[in-house]
Amino acid sequence: MLRNVLPKCVYITNTARGSYHATRLAVHPKVGACWRPLFSSRPVAAPTHLIVVGTSAGGMPALLQLVAQLPATLPAAVLVVQHLAPDADSEGLVVRLAAHTALRCQVAGHGAPLLAGHLYLAPPDRHLLVKQDRVLVTKGPFENGYRPSADTLFRAAAVAFDSHVVGVVLTGMLHDGTAGLEFVKRCGGVAMVQDPAEAEFPSMPESALRNVAVDHVLPVAAMGAVLVGLVGPTHPGGPANPLDVPADLQLEAAIAERVVGSAEQVEQLGSLVPFTCPDCGGNLWEVNHGEVLRFRCHTGHAYTAASMLEGSQRKMEETLWVALRMMEERKNLLASLAARGDAAHGTARHTERLADLKGHVNRMREFLLDEYEGEAQDAAVD
Repeated sequence: MLRNVLPKCVYITNTARGSYHATRLAVHPKVGACWRPLFSSRPVAAPTHLIVVGTSAGGMPALLQLVAQLPATLPAAVLVVQHLAPDADSEGLVVRLAAHTALRCQVAGHGAPLLAGHLYLAPPDRHLLVKQDRVLVTKGPFENGYRPSADTLFRAAAVAFDSHVVGVVLTGMLHDGTAGLEFVKRCGGVAMVQDPAEAEFPSMPESALRNVAVDHVLPVAAMGAVLVGLVGPTHPGGPANPLDVPADLQLEAAIAERVVGSAEQVEQLGSLVPFTCPDCGGNLWEVNHGEVLRFRCHTGHAYTAASMLEGSQRKMEETLWVALRMMEERKNLLASLAARGDAAHGTARHTERLADLKGHVNRMREFLLDEYEGEAQDAAVD
């Protein structure tokens, strides 16, 4: 029974004397509580490159197929953002990934060292970042309505490793990862996208292709060999030289790392626009760098134009539902007063107002239902 639920192996890392060594432990084939070392004191190098992967709906099958192609000797670290519910079982996902790959898989932990041949999965409801040779995990503001966000990871990786980053966008709904691939390209890295024709949900790959000069458009089955070639010994890499990284991306990465920004910082990135942040109601600035139209507020929320439209639609509907609830409450109060039949309380006037309000309530409901139908049609098109 235990064999079906426990991972095949666990890797314990120690940092004695300043070097990294991994000990691989395997579950005993018959008794899950017994462990035996398979090898020990095996040096684990720092990565020369980072492979960052963003995916959403339909992502797990694509991820399993991708990581199965990557060898244990991969000189890169692999970092993955899979959009998950806040209460999702990330440990279970890591076990599934580990069963399909030679990479050492783990849920990313704050401050963990970046190691070659390791895969780091973003925890639910946390952003996954990179700072020099370390992994950072934060609960910063949403970007594009997501936490974790592919854009957040891709930007941090590009700032940390500049041209030695490969960004990969797989199946998913909406647009996360589009701006992230542009960040990677601006720092000299490589952009790779799953062929939308085979993606279960092609919206994320299609958005990237519309907005970014993507280097490779491939079926997942062909990605592994290309990735191994891109991070191989003929492409030496390592941490970035700050002089090679655009200053605006360094500032945005610093804002995400510190969790919250300031109006003074965001003013350096763009121009104030007459919109408000859908998440916090604060002022918004249009970012003046790059080809992908983006917006930021001073508390740290960030949006592409597409996710900004989604967010403003969501906020408008929330406001309209509150208005409908207040109108219903007033309608019920007027109905109660009219039912009392007390001329002193203006029964005729209450009845007249009640009739008008019923009409307003019906029109509001029709409008909200039309909005939902329009959203469903837009989703089908995406």
